[in-house]
Amino acid sequence: MDGIKEDAIHHTALKLAEEIKNLSIYKSFYSDIQKLVSSPGVKKEDFKQSLQQAMKEKGLDTKLRNTVYHWVRTQSKHNKLDPLTSLSKASAQWEKRIHKSLNSMCSDLETSLAKLRPQSEQEDIADKWNELSTYNLDLSKYRPVYAPKDFLEVLLTLSGYVPYTREDEPKWEFAHLPLQVKTLDQLRKEYPEWASGEPLLGAHPESSCSSGCGTLGAERAALGARVSALRYAPVAQEFLKRGSPHCLRAGLWAQVLGVEITEKEIDYFNQLKINVLEVDLMIDKLIFKDVQLTASNDDQYFVFEDLLYQVMLCFSRDREVLKQLKGSVGNALTVTIKGKPTSPDSITVFPPSGIIPFHGFSMYATPFCYLYDEPVQLYYTFRAFYIRYWHRLHYISTHPQSIVSLCLLYERLLEANEPLLWIHFRNININPIRVVFKWLMRAFSGHLPPDQLLFLWDAILGYDSLDILPLLAVAILSFRKENIFQVNTIQNVDAVLADLSTIPIVPLLQLALMKP
Repeated sequence: MDGIKEDAIHHTALKLAEEIKNLSIYKSFYSDIQKLVSSPGVKKEDFKQSLQQAMKEKGLDTKLRNTVYHWVRTQSKHNKLDPLTSLSKASAQWEKRIHKSLNSMCSDLETSLAKLRPQSEQEDIADKWNELSTYNLDLSKYRPVYAPKDFLEVLLTLSGYVPYTREDEPKWEFAHLPLQVKTLDQLRKEYPEWASGEPLLGAHPESSCSSGCGTLGAERAALGARVSALRYAPVAQEFLKRGSPHCLRAGLWAQVLGVEITEKEIDYFNQLKINVLEVDLMIDKLIFKDVQLTASNDDQYFVFEDLLYQVMLCFSRDREVLKQLKGSVGNALTVTIKGKPTSPDSITVFPPSGIIPFHGFSMYATPFCYLYDEPVQLYYTFRAFYIRYWHRLHYISTHPQSIVSLCLLYERLLEANEPLLWIHFRNININPIRVVFKWLMRAFSGHLPPDQLLFLWDAILGYDSLDILPLLAVAILSFRKENIFQVNTIQNVDAVLADLSTIPIVPLLQLALMKP
């Protein structure tokens, strides 16, 4: 048995060694090791031990450990779309519907999906790059390709099974899908720090690290500073499980996500900016429209409008997004850039990132504006978060962290732990997923106040799981259930749940997990 185990470890090590050669850090890392080997600190007679010691002193040991950590996190068995027939067909049909909507909008507006910008327009955007909110665009005829409610209607037809004969009856439910989701007992084991009632940052107003912080906040800030200085991603991830002081969150998130800004990242971001200036994508208008409809109308985020335009426009051009998500986000359109001479360079994926924005898409990025002042660090941290988590919230798949699985988990938790609420929704003909779906699809961004939202996203990173989203949705319904019992229409239920500004998510989730 030990021999088999050693063979498996050896095989994994060989695979890892080959994979590292394909990573972007390999050349610089290999060069640093070569320099280190030739340094006086590495002795020929004690090569292995002296090299390891030298690597620790130069920080290369930590860099290698972080590389292995991030590689392991990408080796998910469920990383690709599962060929479950009902879901794969629905995914393909939904994709065609989105593409058709885009092409129809282009025809109606007599424009193209991609075209070169006139020189005057390029200069105008360049001049206004830091204040794109002043860039004059007529967006009156542009509309979002789809909204969360449209996506939910598609998800509710996944089975093709309707247990009622009346057309006005809601379709119940996701339970017929052959997917495994956790029970509340299993979630308690997944979130032991939260389930045990241990002190967590964010549980009380005085536990923040702002001025006047309490004892817990001061202790967490001191510990977090030491964790941050280690620059070791697994330790940073463990720290985030109990919440991060806001003053340390930006650095800790970047460590866990493997974001490191070098000249290479800065140059790549500048190339994305140049592409924005040179090529006019039809979805540029959709991005402007979305930011104006969401973040610009939000008291918490309107001040970040210009920063959001920069980040989201560059994101739409980023081919690395599509490369890393290949097999998880369906197929992208290909277009010929109007105005370019016909050549291989004139044919491109539309959009280059492969991601078509929907109503509310920019809200995935807005909370990062509270962490980063300049666009490059914000961009790469947001991109890493999106590739790791957010794409799962608006694509159909059988991944255990997909929006389909999260909806099913929400239903199971609500039915098992709030049966009277479940029955009430049944009696008033409201599918309970309809009242929380917008929360799940946007990971509560734009619904919770930023300080509470960031504690929630700490937990997502700390536990590397989106299961906390449906758990919180059920906890909020439980918290407001007495008011829900008094209403009998979807509009009134929405009104009861409209304002989450007073929701303290940490104690609420602790109560939900500690519930007998």
